Amino acid sequence: MRVLVTGVKGQLGYDVVKECEKRGIEAVGVDVEEMDITDAQAVDRVITEAKVDAVIHCAAYTAVDAAEDNVDICRKVNAEGTENIAKVCKKLDIKMIYISTDYVFDGEGERPWQPDDERNPLNVYGQTKYEGELAVEQNLEKYFIVRIAWVFGVNGKNFIKTMLRLGEERGAVSVVNDQIGSPTYTYDLAVLLVDMVQTEKYGRYHATNEGLCSWYEFACEIFRQAGMDQVKVTPVDSTAFPAKAKRPHNSRMSKDKLEENGFHRLPTWQDALGRYLKEIR
Repeated sequence: MRVLVTGVKGQLGYDVVKECEKRGIEAVGVDVEEMDITDAQAVDRVITEAKVDAVIHCAAYTAVDAAEDNVDICRKVNAEGTENIAKVCKKLDIKMIYISTDYVFDGEGERPWQPDDERNPLNVYGQTKYEGELAVEQNLEKYFIVRIAWVFGVNGKNFIKTMLRLGEERGAVSVVNDQIGSPTYTYDLAVLLVDMVQTEKYGRYHATNEGLCSWYEFACEIFRQAGMDQVKVTPVDSTAFPAKAKRPHNSRMSKDKLEENGFHRLPTWQDALGRYLKEIR
C-alpha cells in the first residue's frame, strides 16, 4: 500500500509517516512546500503523480484565536483545501482520511458527542473544519472523518510543553477547570489511522485517548508525572482567560464506534502522557 500524508511537518503528519514506515507501507509526506492544498491544480498534480491508494489529510489551519481575524485564509486551508483533496481522491477513486475536531460541536451539555450528532460550531476554526467535513462527505464515498481533541505530539507545540516551560519559569500556573475532554497523543492516533486506512470501514469516528479530565486536571497530572510537584496549579474559570474564539465546555466524545468496527481504542491519556514525557526528555 502507498499513502500520501499531508501536514508532515505537524505533530500528527510526522507520526503518521513514521508509523507507515514502521509497517512497510510507503508514505509520501508533503507539506505546503511540496503541495499547497489551497492550489487545486497543484493538489491534482501531486496526488496523481504520487500514485497512492489513499490520502491521510492531517494539514490544517489550527490557530484557533487567530482564525477569528483571518477567516478567509482559515477557510481557504480547512474547507477549500480539503475540498481540493477530496475531489482528486474521487477522480482517482482512492480513500481519504480527514482529521477533524470536537470544535464542530457547540460544546454544550455533559453527554459525550456521538459521531453522527448534529454539528453546530462555536467559532471560525470549528466552522471551517465543519465545512471541510461537508466537502469530504459530498464528494466521496470512500472516506473516514476522524475527530480528535487536545492534541499533543513530539513534533510541535502543545499544552504539555507549555505547562512544563511555565512550571519551570514561574513555579505556578492557573489553568481552566470548566472545559472537559480527552487528550490525544499523536503517536497512538497514528497507529489507529494506519490500521483504519487499510480497511473499508468508512464513516465518521471519534478518536482520543481514553478517560476524561479538565485542563486543570491534565496540568496537575503533567507536573506529577514529570516530578514537578512543587509547581502550584490553581483552577480557574474560562472567564479568567478571555479569548477571541469561544471554547467548548464539553469536549467529551464517544469512541464506541471504533470498537463496534473492530478498531482498538487508544490507551488512557495518563498512560499516553507517561510515554510522551519519556519520549521528549
